Amino acid sequence: MANMKIKAAAKGSVVKSKVMIKHDMLTYDQAKAKGKEANFITHITAKAGGKVVLDMSSSQFLSKNPLIQFAFSAEGLKAGDKLEMTWTDLSGQTVTEDKEIKGLK
Repeated sequence: MANMKIKAAAKGSVVKSKVMIKHDMLTYDQAKAKGKEANFITHITAKAGGKVVLDMSSSQFLSKNPLIQFAFSAEGLKAGDKLEMTWTDLSGQTVTEDKEIKGLK
C-alpha cells in the first residue's frame, strides 16, 4: 500500500513537486478524546540526485493526509533521476518512497 502520492515534473531549470502523505495526524487533543496515543508527522525530507532539496520539521498543526508542494532547481539532475520522500512520525515509524522526475533531459 502506498503511503504517499508523489508528482514531480521538470520545466526548464525548475522541478515542481506535489506530495500527498497518507497519515491520520492524531493530535494530542484528538488522541485524548479517543483514548489513544498522539501520533503525527514530525519530520519530512526530500532528496533528488543525491542532494537534500527539502528538510522540514513539523508538528500537530498539519492536517490529516497533508499535501506538501515545493520547487527546487533541476541543475545537476538527469533523465531517470527520482524524487525520494521520507517522513517520520511521533511513534518512530519512517516511510520512504520515490518517483521518477518527469521532463528531465
